[in-house]
Amino acid sequence: MHFRIRAVNTSQDVVAIDVNAQSEPFAIEAAQKVGLSVLSVERLGLALPARRARFATTLFSVELMSLLEAGLNLVEALQTLGTQENAGERHVVVTGILASIHRGESFSQAVSRYPQHFSPLYVATVKASEQTGNVHEALSRYVAYREEIDRVRKKVIAASIYPAILCAVGVLVLAFLLLYVVPRFAQAYEDVSGTLPFFSAVLLALGRGVREYAFEIALAGTSCVGLAIWGVAQVSVRAWIHQQLWRAPIVGEHMKVYQLARLYRTVGMLLRAGLPLVQALAMVRDLLATHLRPRLERARSLIQQGQSLSSAFAATGLVTPVAARMMLVGERSGEMAGMLGQIARFHDEQTARYVEWFTRAFEPLLMAALGVAVGLVVVLMYMPVFELAGSIR
Repeated sequence: MHFRIRAVNTSQDVVAIDVNAQSEPFAIEAAQKVGLSVLSVERLGLALPARRARFATTLFSVELMSLLEAGLNLVEALQTLGTQENAGERHVVVTGILASIHRGESFSQAVSRYPQHFSPLYVATVKASEQTGNVHEALSRYVAYREEIDRVRKKVIAASIYPAILCAVGVLVLAFLLLYVVPRFAQAYEDVSGTLPFFSAVLLALGRGVREYAFEIALAGTSCVGLAIWGVAQVSVRAWIHQQLWRAPIVGEHMKVYQLARLYRTVGMLLRAGLPLVQALAMVRDLLATHLRPRLERARSLIQQGQSLSSAFAATGLVTPVAARMMLVGERSGEMAGMLGQIARFHDEQTARYVEWFTRAFEPLLMAALGVAVGLVVVLMYMPVFELAGSIR
């Protein structure tokens, strides 16, 4: 449910914010958490609230880092960011962080109050930097980390756009032929149904069925789409789909490489921030797929017993041959944090090359399959016309 709250902020200004919450008490609690004194609450009901600017953590970090580089202290930088917008989610978050700092909390404690925007990795990186007083370095490290993560994701999404559009267009063309064109051909061929070729007769019988049971077919199609959307929204269904993909011979192997690259990059970032290895491994557990998490726990236990990172990961299957060799080099040189970043970049490039190769091979195959399907439907529809023309001759 949507609520509009009028409240007084820390600057004694009256502000109005829109909040999504289960009930009015939850909406009031959410406003109070960001340092607002609630004056009134109005339920918006079914009316759509005004569109609010979403909070972008990476953009916030880049802007804050730039202001710190310009010589402003942390409070001045946050105040500058807070004055850029007078409403919206970004204004609420920045104002809440400032209110927490004015109450004597550290920056890491302030951002930890917004777990929906600042991940535990972000909080841990900032907290580690506060010991040295270099928040700018922590922000720079996190921004570089997010850019590396987003770079691979953007490549995968960009490579998937064209096949997805091609598949959608092909399905729409086939649906148009089967649901609109074929029923009309079936109506025209009703008088010559006994002389039709077998496959043409089957196709036209399908067309007659579509014409006669159009409402039932539309209802069944809508139900199937709704059921599919509901199923994908379920955690158990998504976990089952994910598990099936992991079992695929080639796809599963590359999914594992992508997961391990995220693991190496995140651990490397936390090590550069000054966190102990055991604590860093505990924090990255949720980044891995469910079936890989017990392996990480086992590796963490082995490291606590005195084993090195390379041997612990090798014993639990959390390395590739290349990663195993590079970790040994990192342990000998004492630059494990930097080496983990290099390993992650190597595997990210490997994943990007595989995605590019797969799309280049898949696109022509998809086009050929759609072309054959559409052509087959058209040929089966016109085959009786060809036979009739031959008999006239």
